[in-house]
Amino acid sequence: MKSEEIEKVNLADKFNLIKDHWNPRIVGELNGQQVKIAKFLGPFEWHHHEHEDEFFLVVKGQFELHLRDKVLTLNPGEFTIVPRGVEHKPVANEEAEVLMFEPASTVNTGNLQHSERTRTNLEKL
Repeated sequence: MKSEEIEKVNLADKFNLIKDHWNPRIVGELNGQQVKIAKFLGPFEWHHHEHEDEFFLVVKGQFELHLRDKVLTLNPGEFTIVPRGVEHKPVANEEAEVLMFEPASTVNTGNLQHSERTRTNLEKL
């Protein structure tokens, strides 16, 4: 890649392109990892990822990350990392804008490969 091909990414502009929920989009890629963004609203599904850790950073809004033994509330500027194999369920009581960083192989529904919310061919913004 040449330096003239390097551009900045404005997250607010990218989030403005998203009109749905729980449908991650790719906004960057590096070293086999993807930077993804999504809007969360309502409950997701309990799931885990066998081989990948997941990084969640709240850009705007708030969401709860339900774990089997506790609930983490994440506010703007806060992040958490869910280690591989740990069952979790994101829940957003109001719309949240979330950035995720994870291996390109990560499927959003983890072990629930055939859920109606499973997204495998992610759009690049």
